[in-house]
Amino acid sequence: MSNPVLYLHQVSKAFTQGDATVEVLRSATLELEAGKAAAIVGPSGSGKSTLLQIAGLLEHADSGHVVIRGQSSLGLSDVALTQLRNRSIGFVYQFHHLLPEFSALENVMLPALVAGVKPAKASSDARLLLEQLGLSHRCDHRPAELSGGEQQRVAIARALINHPALLLADEPTGNLDDEHARGVFEMLMKVAQECGTAILMVTHNLQLAQQMHAVYRMQAGGVVLQTHG
Repeated sequence: MSNPVLYLHQVSKAFTQGDATVEVLRSATLELEAGKAAAIVGPSGSGKSTLLQIAGLLEHADSGHVVIRGQSSLGLSDVALTQLRNRSIGFVYQFHHLLPEFSALENVMLPALVAGVKPAKASSDARLLLEQLGLSHRCDHRPAELSGGEQQRVAIARALINHPALLLADEPTGNLDDEHARGVFEMLMKVAQECGTAILMVTHNLQLAQQMHAVYRMQAGGVVLQTHG
C-alpha cells in the first residue's frame, strides 16, 4: 500500500497497575488508505481503544510510531502533534460529548472556530453539514432536545467540519438502538465513499464490522487482519 492516510508501525504500549506491568499493545501494525473504512474488533480490555487513542495522537506509544498522511509523529513537540491532529483527524465517540449549553449548529462550528475559521464561514459550513446529515431543521436545538441518533449525527458533523483525512470512531453505534445504529453506520460509510475519508472504527457489532472494507482483530496485543475487501 502506498501513501496510506494512517500507518501504525510496531506500536507497543504498557501500563503499570500496582507492582505489575500490563502490556496492552505489542508491535501492532496497521495501514489504512483514503476512502477505506476498517473495523477494530476484540474483547473488552484487548487494547482497541488504546490503539485508537495512539492513532489519534492523543496518547504516546512506548515504542513504534504513527504516520499521518506521510508525517511521522516521532520527535514532534506537543504543539506540533496538536496541529497535526487538528488538521488531519476527526473523532467520534460512543457518547457524543456535545456541549449542552450550545445549539447543534454551535457544537459543529466549534472545531472550525478553534482552527481559526471566521465565524460566518464556520456557521455556513456547519449548516451545510447538518443539512447533508438530515438535520437542517435541528440547527437551533440543544442536545437535550435531540434524539440519541440525532445527537450522534451532530457529533459526526462536528468531527467532519475541518475536512479530516482520517476519522476515528470509538463504538459510535454502541449507545444506539438498531435503527439508529444502522443509520449512523451507513452515514460513516457514505463519508468514506464520497469524501475519501479514511475511517478506523472500534466496534463490538460484528455484523456492521463485516460490511466494512477491512476487519482487524486485537490478538495478543497485536492487530491481525481478518478480512479485506
